Amino acid sequence: MNKRHPVLSVVKHDMEVINTKNIRKKQLLPTSAADCPEARLAISGVRNGLPSEDDLPTFPDSVFENLPVFLQKVVARCDSNEDRDMLLVGSMVTLGSCLPKVYGIYGGKRVYPFLYLFITAQASAGKGNLVHCRQLVNPIHDSLREQTRLAKEEYKIGMKQYNLLKWKEAAVPKPDRPPELMLFIPANNSASGVFELLHENNGQGLLFETEGDTLSHAFKSHQSDYSDGMRKIFQHEMISLNRRTGHEHFEIKNPRMAAVFSCTPHQVLSLINDAENGLLSRILFYHMNLRAEWKDMLAPNMEDMEEYFDSLGKEFYPFYKVLDKHLGIRFCLTDQQHEQFNVFFSQLQEKYLRLKGTDYMATIRRLGLIAFRMAMILTALRIMESGNFSQKQECSDSDFQRVISMIRVLVRHSSHMFSMLPEVNHSAKLKDKKEQFLEHLPEKFNRQAYLDLAKSLLIHQRTADRYIVIFCDKGLLFKEQHGMYTKLALSEANKEE
Repeated sequence: MNKRHPVLSVVKHDMEVINTKNIRKKQLLPTSAADCPEARLAISGVRNGLPSEDDLPTFPDSVFENLPVFLQKVVARCDSNEDRDMLLVGSMVTLGSCLPKVYGIYGGKRVYPFLYLFITAQASAGKGNLVHCRQLVNPIHDSLREQTRLAKEEYKIGMKQYNLLKWKEAAVPKPDRPPELMLFIPANNSASGVFELLHENNGQGLLFETEGDTLSHAFKSHQSDYSDGMRKIFQHEMISLNRRTGHEHFEIKNPRMAAVFSCTPHQVLSLINDAENGLLSRILFYHMNLRAEWKDMLAPNMEDMEEYFDSLGKEFYPFYKVLDKHLGIRFCLTDQQHEQFNVFFSQLQEKYLRLKGTDYMATIRRLGLIAFRMAMILTALRIMESGNFSQKQECSDSDFQRVISMIRVLVRHSSHMFSMLPEVNHSAKLKDKKEQFLEHLPEKFNRQAYLDLAKSLLIHQRTADRYIVIFCDKGLLFKEQHGMYTKLALSEANKEE
């Protein structure tokens, strides 16, 4: 008698059950995919592991050509476009928090390369690799903690002397408690706790948290304080706080804090509860597309990534120490880059003003500041190669174009998250279908072409007709004779490379 393999028997039995019940995909959902955009988005991203119409764009290959050498090493072991994008932008934000001596003038104010980044993805989409960015600056954090340990030992000795002599004539002054020096400020903390630690670290720090539930709990408990404080810190505005214990008042006059978070899209809704939250426009969003591809986790040639990124952290640390000794390095754009910067963001603002209205304008305007800071980070990392610590550093043309290419993609990711958030007094809904439709329209097309596109995006025919009329009215399309349409230069100037 032949014995069947137990695992194969279970699989065969499960397949028989499925075939017997004749379960269809749409019956597993509360409604059909056509009626549920959220469900359609989840399904489309994993169909055969291939890109779908609903997938968000990834950075073009040109972004990774001639990167600063250190960043080339950061992304060298990536096995997908999404992973490569995440580690690039994640490492840039993380490293930017360790460049406090680099600054630029934006809007007449001194700004520093400190950014807020949210990586969003469904569970198991690969956002866990973001933790490697933390390893790039671990030696800096460890060094600060060692300084604190030594200072506490001296403090204990000083307190012993003080307690022995305080009632005698030869009394010594009471020693001051040493500050808690650190780079990574714990996110599972109250808002006041975060700001106190920021104060003890000369107004500098990095919030790095990869557990969305930790973030959600902290923000829910102190949402208004967190939101208000992080909005001010992004602009380097003064933070004031009173300590109830000790009746102390302190001020952080020039706060500089970066933040790197990863969570699911649902968890973002618990952190930023509506589209009018001012924190939304200050955050750089990147949403990872989900691929239904099984990854071999036991490959014999798989490298120890922790060891690899630890070695990169050790490589970055000496540069940080040398840079920290300098009084300051001013970053700036060339005159030509300055002109291109204004043209690009002026067109981008006009485009999204027509697409999304004034609610999204704050995001576009702050993307300008974010882009300036991103270029600042790339330029500072070039110093690792050149050894040129001149007090004035100009952005290279290649890095400037690199940032513009990244912004073209990141604005779509921010728009996606904006569309997922509820408006005030309205329920959450997907609002970016119109934007997707516009982005996918070819340069020249007729009615049948746009109806075919609408069908692929699951947009009803009447809705597609209405969108075309809106685009024509807003100057995004031009209707020619014989039913032909042309996409105007404004949209063309801002489409993805």
